[in-house]
Amino acid sequence: MRPVVRRLLRPSQLQNAPPTFLLPSLLNTSQQSSPFSSTSSNPYPRDMNRERGVSTQRRTGLRQPVSISKTPLPKPVLDPKKRSKVEVDPDHGLWQFFHSKEKPMNTPEEDHAHGRAWTVEELRQKSWEDLHSLWWVCCKERNRISTESYERQRLDAGYGDAEARGRDAQVRVTMRGIKQTLTERYYSWQDAQQIAKTDTEVDLSGEGPAYTPMDYVEEGDVLEEETQLGTEVPLSSEAKPEAKAV
Repeated sequence: MRPVVRRLLRPSQLQNAPPTFLLPSLLNTSQQSSPFSSTSSNPYPRDMNRERGVSTQRRTGLRQPVSISKTPLPKPVLDPKKRSKVEVDPDHGLWQFFHSKEKPMNTPEEDHAHGRAWTVEELRQKSWEDLHSLWWVCCKERNRISTESYERQRLDAGYGDAEARGRDAQVRVTMRGIKQTLTERYYSWQDAQQIAKTDTEVDLSGEGPAYTPMDYVEEGDVLEEETQLGTEVPLSSEAKPEAKAV
């Protein structure tokens, strides 16, 4: 028994003894010798990355000297003549986002020099393939306008925004006309489908030919046959000669 507990249990000390619920706090418990976490306490663990902490944008270095601290950092080549030439594919797909390969954006005069939008009357005469091709041409043109607008904003050019918006507006009018034309054709197809359901010459079941014409005789053949038989062919009111006045 511990001395503290033995001293508290003496008859002379029972009157001054603390409450029983405080006894655990008087015991001298052993401290935990091992840490709670098994993670290493080293704030700078070993790292095999030679570029760790190096930032070319913020110009920051490593937090502590390491074995490669004496290695000089690469410096940018400021002389254009000493720079290595990068080979770029002339047919790369990203060139399609620009109007020209020599400059990142058009001048205001070039953006302003555009035609009018396609009207719905003109688009109704186009085939499905022509409308499909024209739609994607408009999408490509809008991508070019958006790319040049972003580049103009990045360079803080301060010009060409009004001309680009006018060019984009004409492209959007054409795309709206294509949608209207295709919507009209869809409604016409629905109407034709309803009419075909009541036509005896049209078969929509998918089995056999879709159209089977009925047997009929031309009107000219009927007139020729009646003439050969000697029968009188009734004439319409337009074909009868005018009666002469007496």
